[in-house]
Amino acid sequence: MEKLFINSSAISKPVRKFLDTASLKVRLTVGIAAVTALGLGTLAVGTSMRMQQILISTHKENMKYVAERFPQDVAIYSEMIPLEKGAQRAIDSLSTPDRLIWIKKSDTNIVAQSKALEQQNIGKTLLSVKDVPLIPQIENINGSYWLMCAIHLKVKNQNLGKLYLAHNITQDQTTFLHLIRSLAIATIILITVMTTIIAVYIHRSMQPLKRISRLTSSISADKLDQAHINLDRAPTEVKELAETLEEMLIRLSEAWEHQRQLLSNVSHELRTPLTIISGYIQSTLRRGSNLTEIQTEALTTAASEAGRTVQLLQDLLDLARLDSNRMQFEPENVLLNDLLEEVVEMAKQYGEREINLALIPDLVAIKADNHRLKQVLLNLIDNALKYSEPDTPITVKLASSNNRAIIQVCDRGVGIPLQQQGRIFERFFRVDESRNRTGGTGLGLSIVKTLTEGMGGTISVRSEFDRGSTFTLSFPRSNF
Repeated sequence: MEKLFINSSAISKPVRKFLDTASLKVRLTVGIAAVTALGLGTLAVGTSMRMQQILISTHKENMKYVAERFPQDVAIYSEMIPLEKGAQRAIDSLSTPDRLIWIKKSDTNIVAQSKALEQQNIGKTLLSVKDVPLIPQIENINGSYWLMCAIHLKVKNQNLGKLYLAHNITQDQTTFLHLIRSLAIATIILITVMTTIIAVYIHRSMQPLKRISRLTSSISADKLDQAHINLDRAPTEVKELAETLEEMLIRLSEAWEHQRQLLSNVSHELRTPLTIISGYIQSTLRRGSNLTEIQTEALTTAASEAGRTVQLLQDLLDLARLDSNRMQFEPENVLLNDLLEEVVEMAKQYGEREINLALIPDLVAIKADNHRLKQVLLNLIDNALKYSEPDTPITVKLASSNNRAIIQVCDRGVGIPLQQQGRIFERFFRVDESRNRTGGTGLGLSIVKTLTEGMGGTISVRSEFDRGSTFTLSFPRSNF
């Protein structure tokens, strides 16, 4: 039973991506949102201060008017009555329910006061307030807001003490505070909405760049000439980037095509003379009965290396043809039961290794190139023979599942480390040299994968270190 392992880093990857401070999208969103918040916040604060200034200035003007008129009224009233009584009459005429006035000669000696100060609970508190400023200021007294000031009062060159003015602005101040609170909430909501709109707009504006990223990440070396980046509604700068990138891909495609052509030409030109050299060496070894032991060993080594080089050139030539789509497949109905028997017999002729064949009773047919499929199977069997001990058998299995034909080549060899299993089909990749005893070229499995996929199949590997490997080919079944 296969076990499912969940990588916690994969789960947190979207979160890290969303919070990536190096992301241009995040930087633009945060930057514009910060500027917007600063602008709206400054506007809200400025508006609040201006509103409070307008509110207070009106009351200050009234208090200034009362402060300037009061000595005159006292002087008028005091022409017929004593000065203190005249001050009381002036206070009575200028007092209102929201405007309270009193005169003090000392902290405890009250000369005159509004009658409301004797009746209201707030009176004792107001009369006990000390250090009242000359300039009107707001005081919070028991939850009520009062605009208060105190000025020196002199009438007919006689000092009466200090004139205290207190104006109740609780209703106006409460309304103002509610308005400020509403303005703050509206500002926060507006900043949130604008930030959301900005984030969505930036996200959409970044889509052309993401599309370019997706397109470029999906481009492989053999499909450079097919890469086209079409951005109809992208900004001008992004279109210029896309055009530059497409021009670069065209240049890379041309360079890649020149490289493949050079590889194909070199492989073709070198294969023929090396094949001739290998043939002469083999012929010399077969007929050279008078060769010394050293000469025989040298020629054997030369023949082996020549054969290995010829095989490498053949592999390179095959890859060049596959890359340039010059290798033609001739699909036909292939009966795998017979083909596997033939391939196993061919493999047995090259050595004395035990190769077992496990077939199912049913006939299994696929549509594939008979010659190329033999090449794939022989390559896999040869690979299994190279990477397993001489006394261990190789098993070739045929099965059918979900209307697909399954071919498996199993060995009990050294196995492939887990971290390298994903790369064994790469070109020129070879397993750790310390475990590589065959001197392979690193192209065989790459050719196998390319040929298999070219015939409409898939290939996969399952391996355990020091316990062997199983290569699995899967093809759609056909009616035979």
